[in-house]
Amino acid sequence: MIAAFVFALAAGVFSGRENQLHVPVPRLDPPAAMVTVDGVLDEEAWRQAALLTGFSQYSPVDGRPAANQTDVLVFYSATTIYFGVKAHAAPGAVHATLANRDRIDADDSIQIFLNPFNDGRQALVFGVNPYGIQADGALVEGTGRRGGAVFGALESGREETDLTPDYVFQSRGRLTDYGYEVEIAIPFKTLRFPAGRTQSWALNIARRVQSDGLEDTWTPAQRGKSSFLSQSGTLDGLSDLRRGLVLDLNPFATAKTDGAPSGGEWRYDASRPELGGNVRWGVTPNLTMNGTINPDFSQVEADAGQFTFDPRNALFFPEKRPFFLDGAELFNTPNNLIYTRRIAAPEAAVKLTGKAAGTDIAVLSAMDDRSTSLSGLERPLFSILRLQHDLPRSSKVGVAYTDRIDGPDANRVFAADARLLFGSIYNLQVQAGGSRTVTSGKAITAPIWQAIFNRDGRHFGYRYQTTGIHEDFHAASGFISRGGIINTNVTHRATWFGAAGAPLQSWTTSVLLNGVWQYRRVALGERWLEKKAHFNNSVKLAGGWQAGVSALFESFAFDETFYRDYALQAPGGSAAPGQQILPFTGTPHIHNDDYVVTLDTPQFSRFSASIFYIWGHDENFFEWSPASIVFATYAVDWRPNGKLRINTQYQLQSYERRSDGSTVGVRKIPRLTVEYQVSRPIFLRVIGEYDSREQDTLRDDSRTGLPILIRDPATGLYAPSMASERHRFRVDTLFSYQPTPGTVVFAGYSSLLAEPEGLRFGSLRRTNDGFFLKVSYLIRL
Repeated sequence: MIAAFVFALAAGVFSGRENQLHVPVPRLDPPAAMVTVDGVLDEEAWRQAALLTGFSQYSPVDGRPAANQTDVLVFYSATTIYFGVKAHAAPGAVHATLANRDRIDADDSIQIFLNPFNDGRQALVFGVNPYGIQADGALVEGTGRRGGAVFGALESGREETDLTPDYVFQSRGRLTDYGYEVEIAIPFKTLRFPAGRTQSWALNIARRVQSDGLEDTWTPAQRGKSSFLSQSGTLDGLSDLRRGLVLDLNPFATAKTDGAPSGGEWRYDASRPELGGNVRWGVTPNLTMNGTINPDFSQVEADAGQFTFDPRNALFFPEKRPFFLDGAELFNTPNNLIYTRRIAAPEAAVKLTGKAAGTDIAVLSAMDDRSTSLSGLERPLFSILRLQHDLPRSSKVGVAYTDRIDGPDANRVFAADARLLFGSIYNLQVQAGGSRTVTSGKAITAPIWQAIFNRDGRHFGYRYQTTGIHEDFHAASGFISRGGIINTNVTHRATWFGAAGAPLQSWTTSVLLNGVWQYRRVALGERWLEKKAHFNNSVKLAGGWQAGVSALFESFAFDETFYRDYALQAPGGSAAPGQQILPFTGTPHIHNDDYVVTLDTPQFSRFSASIFYIWGHDENFFEWSPASIVFATYAVDWRPNGKLRINTQYQLQSYERRSDGSTVGVRKIPRLTVEYQVSRPIFLRVIGEYDSREQDTLRDDSRTGLPILIRDPATGLYAPSMASERHRFRVDTLFSYQPTPGTVVFAGYSSLLAEPEGLRFGSLRRTNDGFFLKVSYLIRL
């Protein structure tokens, strides 16, 4: 502690617990600012840096003094801002591995929340583990994503960081006899910041201590407040910052070859290598333009298999493609009206992102490949605009506009939204907009709207939300999980905290009441489609253990729209043309009672595990009848040494008819991921995922017992839904060399195999495979 204070005698000491949160940062230009980023804080510059100390506990209980001392040194030069961290810990308590980028969740870590615009709404996040391995991204408040179990209690606290963006910065760290040290250098070329001569940037720093299951922050942030970022401190007096010429050139080359059986032998169809490139230009310190020609948007990892609890809800897969990730936080909208994965195979794209006059600006234009056109002849054009203007107290107002033009057809969406914070624990979010879709000369307009009123608070909170999406509302540039409904939630929460050192650190219980109506039929006075009462409980225990218990009571009405292609085969008849079929009217209501148990172990130095288990009585969507269900996910993460990580996961979804106990549907997805970090920039990965699905012949189980027929939309003919099964095994291997974002060598092989019986492995046969190679190099001028 004394040595740390000696380091900062020239610039001062700033204790978060004493609310010394406004830091005049010393500027050191060469030769005084000469620092080698090696994880050793031995340069003269660190003795002149400002010292940030006096951390407070933030999770699981806020407000207490941090149990572990953390000292952060900070200074800047004309082109770079530097952070040095001295993290104290008990001998042997530090968790650190040589991991791949963004995979340090099991390690101790430091996170720097930095916002040059100091708007209290969003921040860039620069995270490092004790070896300096990086995990970076963006935190945007107002998304409502706070993590936790699917059916966990309503939580307060900081929202989740989106780790998909990658930024160019330097970091190195090392273990010491008192804990660990880390050096971080963030060049101003990486950042956007105001054009003013003298600036004040928002800053907070969080430290995760895995051995105790704790998280500390420099400012004494309170979990019960609506905004974490508005509780930041500031770095003051930053002046004459030189971003210089910001011009990044990123040429790349890709090649692939796909294999499949042909004429009794295996053949590969090798395509010609493709060349392309990205360019990033800093138009001004606060505006950046990106462009790409013939971009490579291939992914180096297939999307993991997911279950859905309700087949009427579409599955969401996050954006992973590099061009879209730079400035992605500025395209954020309520209800995902902007979802760049809709741009499936762009031939060229350009975007402008940044901030001017207190307004976040994000503009994107892209031309998609002909294969994505409805006719196969046009190149669909996307135009996307997102503006968000700052209001006092970390509030904002914004608009979003998107259009997709596919020859004579088009879809346009316009919406306005606002997020208003008041009283430190209250916030109101509203959105209203509509779409206009033109197909074959016919135009249809439809609305979308939403209102959310949220009270945070340390011991008591609530959230009231209503969302309406007309069945004709269409967002061709966005992601709507389920349309045609009005969805209303009322949730109340209570939280109790244990004493320091007590086994029970916090217990949160919440009650959620949910009602769903079909949008068009509400005006006709028709009753609800779904109603639910969920009683959720979450506990956090000393050492990092977390557990949850929930009871779910629900009632679902028959959804005629979802089953519009269902019919019944008449007794003694068949589904052949001309034969009699009967309407499928379905049981009017199905009542559910389900129970949920979750358990998460701490992040032990070599091991962690989690369990998610649901059982009870639920609707069988295959046949619209009551079923006994089991949904389960088991995961184990094993780190036998500092370089090897083995993750196993098993997902199960099972439906058994309550009438006779027979299985109507079951799906099993075991997944194994093995990663080996050869060195900091090089790693090897092998993923094996098996997807086994079985479905019985469908019948009207809750009413007549007659066979169910399903209409083919293409032909209009009905056919029985016979028993079926599909068993596939996918293997993905990857060699990755990535010294910095943008400079990469990816070489991989993928193979898809199938077999007639599930999880036998002995009869697997290859159905297709492929090799791919990507090489890119970042040239930063």
